[in-house]
Amino acid sequence: MTFVNDTWLTAITIVGWVVLGFMLFVVLFYTTMLIISLFQLRRSYQLDDVEHYEDLLHVSYTKPISILVPAYNESAGIYSSVRSLLSIEYPEYEIIVVNDGSTDDTLEKLIEKFQLVKTNRVIRQQLETKQVNAVYRSKIYDHLYVVDKINGGKADALNVGINVSNFPYFCSIDGDSVLERDAFLKVMKPIIESDGDVIASGGSIRIANGCEIDSGEIVKIGLSNKPLVVMQVIEYLRAFLMGRIGLSKHNLLLIVSGAFGVFSKQWVIEAGGYAHTVGEDMELVVRLHRLIKERNVDKRIIYVADPVCWTEAPESMKFLRRQRSRWHRGLFESLWTHRKLMFNPKYGSIGFVSMPYFFFIEFLGPVIELSGYLMMIISIFLGGVYIEFAILLFLLSILYGSMFSMAAVLLEEWSLRKFPKVSDIIRLFLYSMTETLWYRPLTVLWRCEGIYHLLIRKRGWGEMVRKGVSNEN
Repeated sequence: MTFVNDTWLTAITIVGWVVLGFMLFVVLFYTTMLIISLFQLRRSYQLDDVEHYEDLLHVSYTKPISILVPAYNESAGIYSSVRSLLSIEYPEYEIIVVNDGSTDDTLEKLIEKFQLVKTNRVIRQQLETKQVNAVYRSKIYDHLYVVDKINGGKADALNVGINVSNFPYFCSIDGDSVLERDAFLKVMKPIIESDGDVIASGGSIRIANGCEIDSGEIVKIGLSNKPLVVMQVIEYLRAFLMGRIGLSKHNLLLIVSGAFGVFSKQWVIEAGGYAHTVGEDMELVVRLHRLIKERNVDKRIIYVADPVCWTEAPESMKFLRRQRSRWHRGLFESLWTHRKLMFNPKYGSIGFVSMPYFFFIEFLGPVIELSGYLMMIISIFLGGVYIEFAILLFLLSILYGSMFSMAAVLLEEWSLRKFPKVSDIIRLFLYSMTETLWYRPLTVLWRCEGIYHLLIRKRGWGEMVRKGVSNEN
């Protein structure tokens, strides 16, 4: 009996030290990312104070864009999303909404609101896709097209949009998203200035719940009254302002959000287009990095902090749980598909930094964190020195969770200042202090659930209900 007890205590101690070592490493890593983000943001905004984005409206070398909007049962938000795109500030662009076999009135609403009529547009089959039923063009806006196709999933809808598009760059936008008017000028600026060296550029995603939106345009930025939504706002700030800025600085970025990203069409076609995976946006970016390294060319994939796309966030635990579980499955699919990059000298820093970061910290991290929470609970019952160990783990988890989230909120106020009301910043700051106590354990559980779903081979997106972020339908 004593031997069994000693064995268990030894095992608990080993697990505790593994969790402690992991948390110390992650704290050090994110501290480094925070410092990089601080310097990068200030450098960017000092330059932008001198050179205005509006200058790009009047230069001849600005690249035209095809804006792709995959839509499946997006009736609640599709009108405001398209309206926001029609009012953007950019010299030349086309909008291609791809109705992916919606079972609601998404297509009917588009036909009615924008006076669509069928047109004979040539579709170049550069990527293999499901059948296209019809292509419509608006009688009001001659640069607005709607493609009706058989359901094939988001990746298939985007590939159809690429086939239909006319311009050398395309942007993928979610059907429930609303863009700020100058977002494209900002996200395209590094592509234009790099003369082709930047082949993909992503902007920030912010949560529209709580904002006032009229005619597809953000009228007033606000914060939702629901704690679950507020915590997602903080989570997005942390992920974009701390994580992606640091990775982008050294061309290590493996994710350009599917809700708002611009890509070189030529490079995407050569890479094979979007794949039919749960995380098609990340998988494409990893494939582009792989292609860059295999061709030994100096191309970059970057993140630009300021251009903002506002999107609807889940307001219930049920749908947020599904979303996080699905995201985690998508992360693994991308990493597993391109596992040969891991620690492979041929792929440089992507193989030795990006892939290990996303596998050990982002994918396996929730398992280690969950072990830490269990360790803290067990230590309380064991007493003695284990109580001190539990306190140490708890303090580290607060630093790992709440402190970095608080830093992200301060970074937002210091640089971008998207929230005009001081009370909103104070609320964000106060909520971020509570992250470790309730929100982070929940997301850890949901992400671990995603790993369980991988083990039982569960597939699919899961149902997501959209309320719509606009004030009008």
